[in-house]
Amino acid sequence: MKLVIEHDGARTALGLGSGSLSVGRALDNDVHLPDSRVSRHHCRIDRAEGGVRVTDLGSANGLVVNGVRTREAFVAPGDELWIGSARIVVEEDLGVAEDEALRTQVGDGDAAALLARALSEAARAVVQGGGSELVAIVDRALTAVGGERAFLYGLGASGLEPLVARRFDQTDLVAPHERAALALLQRVLDSGRAVLSLDAARDERLAASSSVLELGLRSLLVVPLPGVRAPLGVLQIDHRLQAGAFDAADLELATAFAALTSTALARRGDRARLEAERSRVDELSARLEVVGAAPVPVSASASARDATRRVYPTIIGRSAAMRAVFDRLDRIVECDLPVFVHGESGTGKELAARAIHAFGARAKGPFVSENCAALPDTLLESELFGHARGAFTGADRAKKGLLEQAHGGTLFLDEIGDMSPEMQKKLLRVLQEGELRPVGSSQRIQVDVRLVSASHRDLERMVGEGTFREDLYYRINVLDLRLPSLRERPEDVPLLARALLERAAAEMQRRVPALSAGALERLCAHAWPGNVRELENEMRRMVVLGKDVVAADDLSRSIVPAVAVNAPAPSPEGFRGDLPTAVARFERRAIEAALQRHDGNKSRAAAELGLSRFALQRKLDKYAEDDAEGVAGAAPGAE
Repeated sequence: MKLVIEHDGARTALGLGSGSLSVGRALDNDVHLPDSRVSRHHCRIDRAEGGVRVTDLGSANGLVVNGVRTREAFVAPGDELWIGSARIVVEEDLGVAEDEALRTQVGDGDAAALLARALSEAARAVVQGGGSELVAIVDRALTAVGGERAFLYGLGASGLEPLVARRFDQTDLVAPHERAALALLQRVLDSGRAVLSLDAARDERLAASSSVLELGLRSLLVVPLPGVRAPLGVLQIDHRLQAGAFDAADLELATAFAALTSTALARRGDRARLEAERSRVDELSARLEVVGAAPVPVSASASARDATRRVYPTIIGRSAAMRAVFDRLDRIVECDLPVFVHGESGTGKELAARAIHAFGARAKGPFVSENCAALPDTLLESELFGHARGAFTGADRAKKGLLEQAHGGTLFLDEIGDMSPEMQKKLLRVLQEGELRPVGSSQRIQVDVRLVSASHRDLERMVGEGTFREDLYYRINVLDLRLPSLRERPEDVPLLARALLERAAAEMQRRVPALSAGALERLCAHAWPGNVRELENEMRRMVVLGKDVVAADDLSRSIVPAVAVNAPAPSPEGFRGDLPTAVARFERRAIEAALQRHDGNKSRAAAELGLSRFALQRKLDKYAEDDAEGVAGAAPGAE
């Protein structure tokens, strides 16, 4: 004999042995019914021959059997017992042998086969995709562990977000945020540890979670969705009417379904990224007629190097100047020598330093950075070397310096050219001896760091002027890496602009605007004295303006073409609306201006533009051919 209880959308079946069951609103009942019309200890149900006997325990509303209110009644199979809004039906228990025979007839097999089929169907849904795989996984998980409800939450930009909420009858739950134990879900997400509770209402571990009590949860399973670095979300399966519904085997099953869910989420993310890339290509080519810069011919050996080169995801560029940077980075990261990064302000020196650390042998160690121009000498010394307690006023505790913090990793000193001569001398001593002494301490500490330094100043000229120590210069400048200015690589401007627009839009949670061909032409022609930092600020401004398509006139007034003083202003009438034409026109103006600055010296002009002399000559030959074709084509019309 068993009781089938339906209440508030929940349905459970309880076997009735030789004992009795207590029913009521209080948590200590065998059947807990969180209903205002149910008394704390409402009634008792005892097994009787051919059915059950129900005895009222002095409740306020009594019992209703087959529509008749009573205080005591015999309930046979097929009768309906109502306690408050809960419906209870008595059913015959088929017994083990008969139950197994029935399963064999319908082809379900034993319990192990049922669980294997549930896992197989969930895995098949993940492979097939189609958008409903998460619902399929949650439904199979509910069936496998015998739960009443399940909630699947994913980790989004604003925290936990509901993805799926289902009942045992494979229908959706309404307003999952009002029904799930959100505080407990967050705790499992933060700790990465699953929770199994046989009776959540009496579980001391969950006493601090008010939502568990308010929601009337009894049996509870909460497992994190495994991720590479941190959980991707949480799966909650519960039962509100039955305590002890889950055991350790159910926890293992739920963990397996959580792993399948993580796989489905990862596949969904891959598809979303692929679709975003396709949309971006369509937008640039069809909507805005922007397909990228004109292709730069490369040799077969250069193509082979590109195929085997490391990918530095935070550094963007395809120009010849940036390919040279990537080639040099590939060699720099393979050793442990000091590196000096130089270039104009805003060219991304710290990004290069982080790439050197991330792809080098010290990647597992700490990366510590400091701007030497931001602190006076007294503070800079304490920051770099640390200090002992009581070393100076306000030093109420000892502090590790950045050199000690970076032990086993990389220390990046930006704007090292602004360091005073006295600080230069102290830093040189540490680099030579491999040990330091904190301010106010007699203790010497061994340190092992890879030093990456940077400056927008010309340190070689400063050495000649006597404002930078020559011995320190040769100590830090074992390997050097020059980052080109943005005007030396105009073909990278469209790539950078798009990436910076996407980053700014993501940070502000706004739509990514598109750049018109006219806006891109002006961006490519600008001199960019602030380099990538200036371009980033301009893209942030475009996101704030909120226009779907950014026109040339929407750009800041400071974004103007960089042409020679005597050169004619660029004419928009000749622009046909495609980026290759615009970039080619700007490239020609830039080459002509460089040759003019260097009095026709092709070697010097090529060096300034980041080209080889051969590449520059090839471009000049092409311009001459184009000019000759233009004259020949115009000749017949002139006659």
